[in-house]
Amino acid sequence: MKIIEKALAFVGLLSLCAIFIYALQDAPTDENFEKKLINDYNVYALQIPDNLNFSGEPLPLNNPDILERMDRELLVNTYWQSNGLLMFKRAKKYFPIIEPILAKYGVPDDFKYLAVIESGLTNAVSPAGARGVWQIMPATARENGLEVNDNVDERYNLEMATEVACKYLLKSKEELGTWTLAAAAYNAGVSGVSRRLAEQNVTDYYDLLLGEETGRYVFRIVALKEILSHPSKYGFNFREKDLYSNVPTYKVKVDTAVTDFTKFAENFGINYKILKLHNPWLREPKLNNKSRKQYEIEIPKDGYYNIN
Repeated sequence: MKIIEKALAFVGLLSLCAIFIYALQDAPTDENFEKKLINDYNVYALQIPDNLNFSGEPLPLNNPDILERMDRELLVNTYWQSNGLLMFKRAKKYFPIIEPILAKYGVPDDFKYLAVIESGLTNAVSPAGARGVWQIMPATARENGLEVNDNVDERYNLEMATEVACKYLLKSKEELGTWTLAAAAYNAGVSGVSRRLAEQNVTDYYDLLLGEETGRYVFRIVALKEILSHPSKYGFNFREKDLYSNVPTYKVKVDTAVTDFTKFAENFGINYKILKLHNPWLREPKLNNKSRKQYEIEIPKDGYYNIN
């Protein structure tokens, strides 16, 4: 009986030791507290900055309706984390192309965020027929000198499309008076915005009662501007090497037809897929070019792709 009692006492002692060791391992030391703090997932209400503006034109955040609408877009875009991180990655790749063109035309730098909300900085296709990063309609493209057909669609040329967007925005600003209204007109059209201003007898975007899409439009731009400008403030963590970057290219001038872009690409040490990645405006595997127009085809510099 004493042997059994001693055995039970020994087992009990072992159990206490095990509990003590486990407690020590889970104790709230600075080290494991910090690990939990980093790894825990939390959702927070966001503090809206007092000085939000679009192209230097302030948002009237003292208006409770404007405050709530801004809060919505900040929350939606902050907590759609996968999309947000992709925007940071793509912005690093495409903003250096867009920014100098905006500056060349005197269009505020904030309009690069309009491209973000229009297409997610991809060559998107809309049900209405808009195409490319700037989501330009065929008529607008042709009016501004872009070629749009089954063989070539220059709305997919980011540099050329950005220039068209700048021309449209400058004209809208001239007619409507503010950059904020010009941004809204990019979504609803100059005539659409002008008509609503007249109908409602107001002069400011923030005083207009608009449909869902145009009503959210400028707030979405400002939200993306705020988030992309302050990543750590909104919980986005990445290293510079995590972002995308442009592959250096050079341009080859072509003023004749090209019957086979696969063979054309091989002459420059790349394949057809790589050629199309850098020239999405080439819509077919050949170039008709009956008019002998001069095109510039981008070719990646040597060593950036492993081509078998």
